[in-house]
Amino acid sequence: MNFSGPEQLNLGLLLLRLCLGLFLAYHGYNKVLGGGGLAGTAGWFGSIGMKWPKWQARVAAATEIGAGVMLAAGLLTPLAAAGVIGIMVVAIVVAHAKVGFFVFLPNQGWEYCATIAIGAAAVGIMGPGDWSIDNSIDLILDGWSGAIVAVGIGVAGAALQLITSYRPKPS
Repeated sequence: MNFSGPEQLNLGLLLLRLCLGLFLAYHGYNKVLGGGGLAGTAGWFGSIGMKWPKWQARVAAATEIGAGVMLAAGLLTPLAAAGVIGIMVVAIVVAHAKVGFFVFLPNQGWEYCATIAIGAAAVGIMGPGDWSIDNSIDLILDGWSGAIVAVGIGVAGAALQLITSYRPKPS
């Protein structure tokens, strides 16, 4: 069996989509049903300066679950990637950038969130591959178009959320 070319690319994209998407979806699930549930997530969001923390907790959990499952399935892939990028940019700005680069630092640095965002951008740019729902319904947006949708909408959405909802406490 010759395992090269398109098969390698499709398997690699599938593994990347499944890992990024399902891990993020589970992270969102944890916001809803883990530890303190949505109330705990909302409490933490309020403590870091997010306005309307109950609403923010629901939006963050829904975005992580929805975008994660869509990315894993290869469904509306550039939009799913935009959701992943947006949530990671917000996480970097509100919680991780002030800690430093490394994820192993107390309160976790920004490297992990940036890696997830860049991975999602890569999938948005390359497209979901042949082993995706998008391919099965002939809805492929990749290259510059995928990049503009994934990165452009992701960063713009994060900026909009931060401008309207983030009010950090003075240090």
